Amino acid sequence: MQAVLCRQFGPIDSPRLEDVPPPALTADGVRIAVEAAGVSFANLLGIQGKHQNKPPLPFIPGTEIAGTVVEVAPDAETDLAPGQRVCAGLSWGGFAEEAVVPAANVFAIPDGLDFAAATQFPTIYATAYCALVWRAALKRGEVLLVHGAAGASGLAAVEIGAALGARVIATAGSEGKLAVAREHGAAEGINYAKEDFRAAVLDLTGGRGADVIFDPVGGDVFDHSLRCIAPLGRIIPMGFASGRIPQIPANLLLVKNVTVIGLYWGYYMAWGKTQADAETRAEVRGLFADMFRLFEAGALRPVTDSRLPLSRFLEGLRRVESRAVIGKVVLLPGG
Repeated sequence: MQAVLCRQFGPIDSPRLEDVPPPALTADGVRIAVEAAGVSFANLLGIQGKHQNKPPLPFIPGTEIAGTVVEVAPDAETDLAPGQRVCAGLSWGGFAEEAVVPAANVFAIPDGLDFAAATQFPTIYATAYCALVWRAALKRGEVLLVHGAAGASGLAAVEIGAALGARVIATAGSEGKLAVAREHGAAEGINYAKEDFRAAVLDLTGGRGADVIFDPVGGDVFDHSLRCIAPLGRIIPMGFASGRIPQIPANLLLVKNVTVIGLYWGYYMAWGKTQADAETRAEVRGLFADMFRLFEAGALRPVTDSRLPLSRFLEGLRRVESRAVIGKVVLLPGG
């Protein structure tokens, strides 16, 4: 099969498209013919050897896929069968024509969900849902501030926040991106390239600030977010696309009773060295069922930025690196 193979950690142009043997079927595995694979900022970190979930070399990047079940291990605890349309989250191995994924991390998808859009559910939507519902307990009527609101993670948070009845304030670097965020449920938008988002958030909330802040950017954005968070507010550092991991001034947490919420979705998916028990696995199944109900109700509308053949993977990585993406870049190994 063809796959993107990374033989050493380094620049994002170091992997190559190669012919490699199909992965062996594991005892709990499901073999999937990959129709679509999502490209993410985490993939860039993985190729560079900077991600916390560091794979052994050589490895195939790609952590979110959708496709068709080809084979199920006899001892796998699953109702999945060959021919079913599924999405799956995996530690690595997605940029390939086939992937083998533990059955617990493979989910049947609704008939109306196409493969490209389905790649957003195993990590993007699941992370946003987990962050806002499980971890932050976002309530109807609260103010949710979403940074990077036109990217896949940001748009997922905007949609889920709106579905929960929150007042969503979106930040992005252009009016075009803010228009997309509004189309997906944001009540207000702030162009951080033109105005101080901290001052704008305080102005929009009558000086109170945001109850929950979803931050995939980090760096200065995180620092300024702590200056516009409401009393008893919750801030979720989802990533560090800015390149700087912020240091948290504990005095600001103290005076406003602020909670900083850590979230690594891989814990629930048992990636790397983590393990998830049977109760957690059942909760994850319930989370996916909730998300698919929201999709079928029209509340979740994944945006695909671009669809590229597997051979153009570097173009996809560079587009993500440029931060010009609206929605998700998707590779198509099967087409």
